[in-house]
Amino acid sequence: MQLLDGKKTAEDIKSEIATEVQKMKNNGEKVPHLAAVIVGNDGASLTYVGSKVKACERVGFESTLVKMPNTTSETELLKKIKELNEDPNIDGFIVQLPLPEQIDEQKVLMAVDPSKDVDGFHPENFGKMALDMSTFIPATPFGILELLERYGVETQGKHTVVIGRSHIVGRPMSILMGRKGFPGNSTVTLTHSYTKNIEDITIQADIIITALGVPNYLKANMVKDGVVVIDVGITRVADETNPKGYVITGDVDFENVSKKASFITPVPGGVGPMTIAMLLKNTLLAREMKILKLQ
Repeated sequence: MQLLDGKKTAEDIKSEIATEVQKMKNNGEKVPHLAAVIVGNDGASLTYVGSKVKACERVGFESTLVKMPNTTSETELLKKIKELNEDPNIDGFIVQLPLPEQIDEQKVLMAVDPSKDVDGFHPENFGKMALDMSTFIPATPFGILELLERYGVETQGKHTVVIGRSHIVGRPMSILMGRKGFPGNSTVTLTHSYTKNIEDITIQADIIITALGVPNYLKANMVKDGVVVIDVGITRVADETNPKGYVITGDVDFENVSKKASFITPVPGGVGPMTIAMLLKNTLLAREMKILKLQ
């Protein structure tokens, strides 16, 4: 069994990006600039956005954090997005989800300029991804592809089972694993809460990508020997024996499933760090695309 070490791989990617940024600086070019908009004070979102800002510093990007109160109206947020769309200094930006209930998430995502949508959530970018055109791939699926590629995990002709059909992970993963090329060329089954006898499907899988958010959902009796397991789930589970009062747990019963797996991602330290690294990669790509347009 080999661990797919997202922490180490993400550091490698950040080092590669930092080298590219240094070249830009040496050539007197403007370095990439990533902005993040956060509405309200959701603890997990604040931590996540904070780590994005730190990651920008690490690779030499400029970054802007736009904090807006929980009472922000949809109109106010859309106005802020318009400003960021029109700001020539900002290469890419993200709007941290979830948003307060008075704001329509879909409307907000639609308002982001597709050429600055480094989260890859705009329908234009999602559509291009589905058609195998070059575009921004959502950061978490992009990170999973990168892990599979860097560890040389064979995907061609394999049966990939995706558990969960969210627009952020499950749905894009099902499209990307079935595309031509590497990683891809696999036969994909997309499962979800209405799938019957799911263990009959997972037991046949060569690769399982699970993004459910149900702790320890995938058990050893649901997988075959030699399976590749990508665990996107991340849940805080109360644990009085832990000094923090909780442990971070994935969708996979790691202790038992890892005994049967050929490759597996740990939680934490697997897919999570890759998400931020690929967001930086998308921002670098946005800057490079802008330079090409200006030439």
